[in-house]
Amino acid sequence: MAELKRSIGPVQLMLYGAGSMMGAGIYGLVGKAAGLLGSAVWIAFLLAMTCALLTGLSYASIASRYPRAAGASYVTHRAYGKPWLSYLVGLMVVASGIGSISTGSKVIAGNLNSLLGLHTGVTVAGAPLEILLIAIGFLLVVAGVVYRGISESILANTVCTVVEASGLMLVIAVGIRFWGGTDLLEVASTPSNPEGALTIALLLQGALLTFFSFMGFEDMLNVAEEVKDPERTMPIAMIGAMLLVSTLYIAVSITAVSVAPWQELATAPGPLRAVIERAAPWFPALGFTFITIAAVANTALVNTIMGTRMLYGMARQGLLPKVLGKVHPLRRTPHVAVGVLFVIVAALQFAGDVTQLAGATVLLLLSVFVIVNSALVILKRREGDLPGRFNVPTIIPVLGSAICLVLILGQVLQSDWRSPAIAGGLIALILITYATSRRGGYGADTEL
Repeated sequence: MAELKRSIGPVQLMLYGAGSMMGAGIYGLVGKAAGLLGSAVWIAFLLAMTCALLTGLSYASIASRYPRAAGASYVTHRAYGKPWLSYLVGLMVVASGIGSISTGSKVIAGNLNSLLGLHTGVTVAGAPLEILLIAIGFLLVVAGVVYRGISESILANTVCTVVEASGLMLVIAVGIRFWGGTDLLEVASTPSNPEGALTIALLLQGALLTFFSFMGFEDMLNVAEEVKDPERTMPIAMIGAMLLVSTLYIAVSITAVSVAPWQELATAPGPLRAVIERAAPWFPALGFTFITIAAVANTALVNTIMGTRMLYGMARQGLLPKVLGKVHPLRRTPHVAVGVLFVIVAALQFAGDVTQLAGATVLLLLSVFVIVNSALVILKRREGDLPGRFNVPTIIPVLGSAICLVLILGQVLQSDWRSPAIAGGLIALILITYATSRRGGYGADTEL
């Protein structure tokens, strides 16, 4: 059977991971975080970076030990020996990607239509027909790129990453002259915090909010079978991507509150656009629209790659139908998995608002982090530190798992009941699907 093509180098992989993490979140997240923490928003990003880096180091260690597609599912089965748990982990990761792609495609469609000006007057499933058609067209283009080849996908990812990183660096470049004119420890005064005190509870809220802007490093694990010298390349690229993104985030957050009052950022529909308008009024507003499109498109592209590789890897492990593990003999890509994922995400465009689904998939992904961190602890005790690989001390995955549990608790307490209910429902649906799938001859045994 044909295998995936190894063509990704360390720089390409680092940009792939950085692009996945940056996405579109930072472009709107600064405003929300400023409304919570005021000018001290940079501290939230620093804490979130620390939390994310713990799990990131665990993933880097796993990638070096077991460089396989669907690595989260694989390492879970290797540690626990429970196919149902591996199946659950794999499909929770896929669900998180599907939620992200579905949401992002509608954002892309809205931005593109603001430029095209299409109006049919027809509404389908609560959304304008033109938005749905543009969204599906966008998804088809992304699926075509992913089907075409990993080299082409990485090239598109690199271009989008450069564009969105350039947007962040532009913010820093035009606003750095404002540094030093703002009290970076001034905290927002709210009804729940009238004195504007920088409390531990407030910092936890800020870290919880900004932590999600670092999600995406886990996507790198799923292209391990397409990386050159993965045992060495994966850890370097994963850690490098996280440090690069963290530096940009902290610098952008300091710049944002230095240029514009945090009160203005908190209410601005596009906080970084508001920063540009103040610091560089000469920069065309249309330019930032294109940057936003590139950022969201990159997130959709990376999640499509992740989702298809997860389906492919799980099929190779015997957890899904073997047809999903087929590789195109010419393109060397999992073409069946690409087609299946496209159909699912395209169908979700008619499901209406996916905001609650997005919140639920965040909870699912944090749950995956808890399981994967714990799996690494088990494997380190059982197999020791494999020689010639990147290894982290056991305390790292232990702390990573604990931090994710705290974030899950914080997310459940802060969100309405629907997101946790959807997450619980998805878990139940995945387990029911697993029980049913065993009758089809897959899911009972997993290849290690």
